[in-house]
Amino acid sequence: MAHVTVEGGEVVVRLGLREGLAARRRQVRVPVSALREVHVERSWWRVLRGRAGSGTWSPGRCSGIRNRPDGEDFVAVKAESTVLCLELAEGAPFRRVAVSVPDPERAERTVHDAMPQEPRPGTEPRPDPAPPAPPRRPPLQHEGGTVDDHGRLPGVPSRTGSGAGRPPLDAERVERANADRVRHDHVVRPQDRPGPPGAAGQHSAAP
Repeated sequence: MAHVTVEGGEVVVRLGLREGLAARRRQVRVPVSALREVHVERSWWRVLRGRAGSGTWSPGRCSGIRNRPDGEDFVAVKAESTVLCLELAEGAPFRRVAVSVPDPERAERTVHDAMPQEPRPGTEPRPDPAPPAPPRRPPLQHEGGTVDDHGRLPGVPSRTGSGAGRPPLDAERVERANADRVRHDHVVRPQDRPGPPGAAGQHSAAP
């Protein structure tokens, strides 16, 4: 029987003495990248597809190449055995390699572990979230909005000369500022008092 191993980037099928003589080769190598499927076939005769080509095709033992419209298969099987099937992509040396092996399940796991693993449904990496959009500028007055050219809403005072942005005054600072001021009492003199209308500049007339 054949023995299947994975060496580097290749699956290597080493044939037994009888299979090698019948197929006129000792081994078959296929690239791991060409693997599309690996499975076990319990009915050995099902792997014999296409027309028999070079090799030996005796009752109960078939080794060699079988021709198909889409390519060639390599088989090395014997009756009443379990067959390991390697399905290969177009461009590979063969479309299928089918060989009888002593432990087909173990060989299947070995080859399957070497195959490129496709992400399972629902496990594809999610794209990075899009960056947040910059805040939108409110429309200006000439654009149908209510803010002026500086972005101020109606009723908002200008920052120029208005004291905006300064820290609020506290009582202690006001008291210190007024401590050095000279206070003058505001005295209102009688002549400074406003008189009745029309009284300014009038003198009493002698009777």
